[in-house]
Amino acid sequence: MSANNVLKTLTDTAFDSIEGYRKAAEKATDPSLKSALLKRHEMREQTVAALNGEIRRQGGELVTKGTMTGEAHQLWLSISDAFEDGNEAAAERVEEGEDYLKGKFESALEDDDLDPQSRTVIQQCYAEISEGERFGDMISKQYD
Repeated sequence: MSANNVLKTLTDTAFDSIEGYRKAAEKATDPSLKSALLKRHEMREQTVAALNGEIRRQGGELVTKGTMTGEAHQLWLSISDAFEDGNEAAAERVEEGEDYLKGKFESALEDDDLDPQSRTVIQQCYAEISEGERFGDMISKQYD
């Protein structure tokens, strides 16, 4: 898969999580959880901007919306819906979504066809994604 296709897939998936965090923050009842979700939302927006910057550098078309049909989109939709069942259910879904996203980035970093600059951008974004995965683990334990 070309570096641009890898970047686009990662960006699509990360874009889905932006919307998931936004919806989850809207529905969260615990003020500290709502604040933490909004912070993750902002950080994920920065990650998508960095990925889009690399797509632009390669002459590709920027990702301006999520997949709308993909597995990641459905997973993140279930996160916001889970708040209707309480913060605990939502925290579990955030953890699932972040685990899924981290796996996507790990797979991308195993791709031998990435040029050095694309690999660097993906590694930098992976740091934020890993932080999101740790956040998911933390809130899952906190609301368990």
